[in-house]
Amino acid sequence: MSKRRVMATFFGLGAMGWPMAATLERARRLSGAWNRTLLRTRAFTAATGARGYESLEEAVGSAPVLILCVRQDEDLLELIGRMKPALAPGQIVVDCSTVAPETARKAHRELESCAVGFLDCPVSGGTEGAAAGRLTLFVGGDARLLHTIRPLLRALGPHVTHLGAVGQGQAAKAVNQLMLAGINEAVSEALAFAEAEGLPLESLIEALSHGAAQSWFLTHRGPAMAANRFPLGFKMALHAKDLGICQAMAARHLVQLPLAEMTLHHYRRLPERAEEDLSALFVLKRALFEKN
Repeated sequence: MSKRRVMATFFGLGAMGWPMAATLERARRLSGAWNRTLLRTRAFTAATGARGYESLEEAVGSAPVLILCVRQDEDLLELIGRMKPALAPGQIVVDCSTVAPETARKAHRELESCAVGFLDCPVSGGTEGAAAGRLTLFVGGDARLLHTIRPLLRALGPHVTHLGAVGQGQAAKAVNQLMLAGINEAVSEALAFAEAEGLPLESLIEALSHGAAQSWFLTHRGPAMAANRFPLGFKMALHAKDLGICQAMAARHLVQLPLAEMTLHHYRRLPERAEEDLSALFVLKRALFEKN
């Protein structure tokens, strides 16, 4: 690949993909963007001034690096299948979706057959991190490929960590999502408990943020939760999907994950909140105390 400034085309302009692509555009790293819903592509072009590709084939041929961010495992495999005829040897596909490690390995095998590189590169940081270029990136795949495009990926976030072979980036993201389940449970339940005790939540959150219980989630979600607001950072439905991946991975070790099971049980009790931020779990925790 040329030593010139590496550019990328972005595929998938959903809740995370849109701000990620917009961040690349501001960093002058975006060749253009494509979304399977044409109206979404046109809206992105109107909002950012970036080029939008109406043809998938044109988008595939537009840059040496193709970054994907889609919702489900089957969406990723379908998209790669559609892209394959237009791919050229030497291109690199970077998948920023959250999927099962085995799905990442399937995608790699598909692309390897046409001499196209692949990195699985799920991200963490929510829509705020995506918009600010402050995401954390977990990367699996050939370290040499990552070295080639690391400056491009650093436009999305300063922390780009190589974790091993293809699939290991997704395994790391699964760990992140399982940990997030516990943090969401703990912060939501503790703040509901604090509210029932008559504590001033804003002052309490500020105090807790300087002690041993401090966390990103408490600092960035706590104040909105206290105000009964749940601005979208990461959808509850998507977190539920990710916890399902964690369960499937654990099953291969003949192990259950009680934390994932409990969180999924709680999410299922809030079907009307599925498309809201996962911090809306606070609604369920608060209701525990309102019954008494």
